[in-house]
Amino acid sequence: MEDISLEPVTAGNWRDCAALTVHPGQRDFVAEVTYYLCMCHYGDTWNPLAVVRGGVVVGFVIWAVDDDGSRWIGGLVVDAEHQRQGIGRETVRQLRERLIAEPGTPNVALSYQPANTAARDLYLSLGFVETGETEDDEVIARWAP
Repeated sequence: MEDISLEPVTAGNWRDCAALTVHPGQRDFVAEVTYYLCMCHYGDTWNPLAVVRGGVVVGFVIWAVDDDGSRWIGGLVVDAEHQRQGIGRETVRQLRERLIAEPGTPNVALSYQPANTAARDLYLSLGFVETGETEDDEVIARWAP
């Protein structure tokens, strides 16, 4: 899906990011985008990206660098209106490739709640492997070239 781009969150698109919503059944698995934006702005770990398709913000994702140099993907949100179109898959694929290309990156990691079977299936289909590690109540999976 070449028409998906990952772009910086700016003064011009942050409101479109904040307006993204997920299906009600997914609200237990992701936070509101405004929460993620605050984590990025007020914390010193996470970095936000807008997921853009055809000039429209259709999703949002955050990424970070851990102490061991591994890169993390988090806070993936695809707007309910744009789900089931491969946007989440393409977002993770593009961001994984961007992050693993950084020198000194041993792997790309992410985490998800065990009950979030849709996320688990997506990540495992993209080559992420559950490591047995956990973060709070979430399972950690990593991808390495």
